[in-house]
Amino acid sequence: MILTNARLGDDLVDLRIQDGTIVELGSGLGAGDDLGGRWVLPGLWDNHVHFTQWTLHSQRVDLSAAASAVEAAAIMGRADASAGILIGAAFRDALWPDAPNLAVLDGATAGVPAVLVSGDLHAVWLNSAALTQFGHAGHPTGLLREDDAFAVVGRLGAFPGETIDTWARAAATAAAKRGVVGIVDLEMDWNLASWRRRIAAGHDALRVEFAVYTEHLERAIAEGLHTGQRIDDLLTMGGYKVLTDGSLNTRTAYIHDEYEDHSHGMLTVPPEKLLPLMRRAAESGIKPYVHAIGDHANTHALDAFEQIGSGGRIEHAQLLAESDIPRFAALGVEASVQPEHAMDDRDVAERHWAGRTGRTYAFRSLLDAGATLLLGSDAPVSPLDPWVGISAAVSRARDGREPWHPEQRITVAEALDASARTTVAVGQPADLVVTELDPFTADGEQLRNMRVAATLLGGRYTYRAI
Repeated sequence: MILTNARLGDDLVDLRIQDGTIVELGSGLGAGDDLGGRWVLPGLWDNHVHFTQWTLHSQRVDLSAAASAVEAAAIMGRADASAGILIGAAFRDALWPDAPNLAVLDGATAGVPAVLVSGDLHAVWLNSAALTQFGHAGHPTGLLREDDAFAVVGRLGAFPGETIDTWARAAATAAAKRGVVGIVDLEMDWNLASWRRRIAAGHDALRVEFAVYTEHLERAIAEGLHTGQRIDDLLTMGGYKVLTDGSLNTRTAYIHDEYEDHSHGMLTVPPEKLLPLMRRAAESGIKPYVHAIGDHANTHALDAFEQIGSGGRIEHAQLLAESDIPRFAALGVEASVQPEHAMDDRDVAERHWAGRTGRTYAFRSLLDAGATLLLGSDAPVSPLDPWVGISAAVSRARDGREPWHPEQRITVAEALDASARTTVAVGQPADLVVTELDPFTADGEQLRNMRVAATLLGGRYTYRAI
């Protein structure tokens, strides 16, 4: 394959691709697919996705616009109940004037089991019928958090494999249209089996790196899996994911200072349990990927990395103590961050983390301290669209508002580097995205809505609009 008239920086070049690899860059390489001067960039990765949850998201009632518990319940009450259960998604109650409660949800849903999944996946709100169905009869409010919520969400995904895989294929195709060539799948499942099944059935739009959780760690070790192990051309073993605290919107992120209710959030896996789990994984060749959102949770996670003497990743790293920022680079811990969360959470953070938002989503500070950033979406918490995250990281603005802590902005080049695993160079995999605009001169809105003309994975088109 030859791609002609590809704009690489200030130059127009041709690319010769053979066996999925770029083998030559130059001019006059012969006839081929004419890119017409469009920009060619490395294909993009989303470094934090819950892929099955993302596929299910489109099948659920959208509650993202609900501004109160009463409004969310009313939306559910108007939804189609023919399936025998009502499932809503993406409610965010941190700024609601009223709290989720049984009375309002029972009154709106007329006895049909109803489950509302929060936007951050860390809480679910159930009516009385659903509480009984999911084993929580008698709960006073219907609002379940953290492990109880994860258990309910897991059961909601109990569709036949072929049904979910059909939706997954559509989600992968949509991702390819946005320039995505790979994802890190952090679904709470034995992801090796899910992706082997999907790839055997013809899913070939994405490279997938998958993680395991505590319930599957010993199985992964027994099967000899280790980080970086290639299962096949599209599937690679990633790390061991462990959640050490909750989330901001659920007010369970573990922080040094207090929330309004005088709590400090929730340590779901405290240090005395976290350390041996991380050590077990690291000694078996599986890198720890530690979910830590609050500043105190991040301190604990970094302390554990220091004690085991192994690098890995911290997922989210949303609120950091100033003294912890240089520790990422010193300990070889990557910061896997989701820039669009900053846009979603700015008002919530100003309320619940007041006075500390200068060290919230501190991307510039992390980079300046030598840390490695990995950008992702945490889909379905935010969309599986790397341009959305790149825009948020570069502009720190959305919806016409002024930039939020603009001192933490990073450059387009830095954001693209944190979203890619290859370069456009001889010897590199031909994982490429072709854009209609120059991303290096685009503003925030242009980045967010970047027009993708083509995506190639290993030298074959997974999306083509030219």
